[in-house]
Amino acid sequence: MGAQSLDAVEFTGQFRLGQGRMHLFMADLVQQDGGSTLAPFEFWDQMVQASAPVRDRAVAERADRIAVRHDEGKVASGGAKGKRAGMAQALVIGGGPAGLMAAEEMANAGHSVVVAEAKPSVARKFLMAGKSGLNLTKDEQFETLLGSYGEAATWLRPMIAEFNASDVQTWALGLGQELFTGSTGRVFPTSMKASPLLRAWLERLVEAGVQIRTRWRWVGWDGDQAVFDTDDGRKNLYPDVIVLALGGASWSRLGSDGAWASVLTGKGVPLTSFAPANSAISVEWSPHMQPHFGAALKSVRWRAGEIESRGEAAVSAKGLEGGGLYSLTPALRDREPLFVDLVPDLDADTLRSRFASKNSKTTLSQWLKKSLHLSPQKVALFHEMSKRDGQTQSLDVSVIKHLQIKHSGLRPMNEAISTAGGVPRAALNEGLMLTACPGVFCAGEMLDWEAPTGGYLLTACLATGRWAGRAAAHWLDQCG
Repeated sequence: MGAQSLDAVEFTGQFRLGQGRMHLFMADLVQQDGGSTLAPFEFWDQMVQASAPVRDRAVAERADRIAVRHDEGKVASGGAKGKRAGMAQALVIGGGPAGLMAAEEMANAGHSVVVAEAKPSVARKFLMAGKSGLNLTKDEQFETLLGSYGEAATWLRPMIAEFNASDVQTWALGLGQELFTGSTGRVFPTSMKASPLLRAWLERLVEAGVQIRTRWRWVGWDGDQAVFDTDDGRKNLYPDVIVLALGGASWSRLGSDGAWASVLTGKGVPLTSFAPANSAISVEWSPHMQPHFGAALKSVRWRAGEIESRGEAAVSAKGLEGGGLYSLTPALRDREPLFVDLVPDLDADTLRSRFASKNSKTTLSQWLKKSLHLSPQKVALFHEMSKRDGQTQSLDVSVIKHLQIKHSGLRPMNEAISTAGGVPRAALNEGLMLTACPGVFCAGEMLDWEAPTGGYLLTACLATGRWAGRAAAHWLDQCG
């Protein structure tokens, strides 16, 4: 698969993600060789959602090792030193990439670790990201990479400096994943799947002694006990340290529902209100746009406020979506008008010259297609937004380069790929520990930062998870 094809995969996946057409338990069930052996996390997900019989005993045994049984609500320490014998020293709440990274860091430091996940399987949003090829990171200069985090770049700097794009690639290679870098610098596993990497990672975590409990939903604290609702009733754990990696507030069916916010505010933790990030926009189309639903708008330049993007977007029944628009979400949240340049590689003078030489019998639509080589969906968008009938002979060609997109705002937050808001830097110390809750650390998308798609989200989740895990391990060492 060529570089251009790889980069196109991400766009296609983003569009399908935005449409919400896929069922998670079907993610990558069939391996590259066409077989049907299920990975452990896939096994549990399929059991819950499809009630499928288990035909592969080895798979069931592996699943049992990874989906830890609900015993008495306590986890054996495995010989690690702890203030409370027979109980986990470290608890990670949330089984996404940030949480798993934190768990691995603490386990590698010699501490017993349990990961509690509310859903029937871990890393569901990570698996969904794999439907678009799993863009791991962006291979670019550090300062360029860091600049994609906007206002949060200053405080994220040390974390991403210690786990940058190169480190992400080294980490993935260490999990046996071959990588490929696309023409725009996006880095993918050559398998174009998330499940092989996740499978290898979970196996490594199990070997390190990490125990994982699924269907354990955190509901808060009872004194120094972490309280969970489980299939077996309410359970308490007694950790010496906690890392929260609970995600943001979008795609709640995958686990990121933002319900943790009320628990933290009840503890006096200030929060920044959630807002959609990497979001599609709503457009009320006229009937003539319907034939173009699903079509991509390529070779365009988008602008909202001070933000520009050359990325693609797709026409959907609900509006417009895709990487080209996602990076503009901060400006669109501030109600900045949205404009598109349909011919970014042609200047206004060239356009005027071409239009001046147009045959008088040539309609506007014909000229847009033949002289400017606009795709049918671009022509349709031009007429939709400029309200021209295609027969008008006069034209201010600047409209083609500065076409305002009339829309009704961002799509609902739960449809956004990610969210802004959450735990602000001011509520944390340098190790990402909550100042209001000593011994409780935070990582991943629940922190107040945002970034466009293209590998930036996963990079920061891994980096903050690693940072919080190391800080939590140090806390245990100091307090042990």
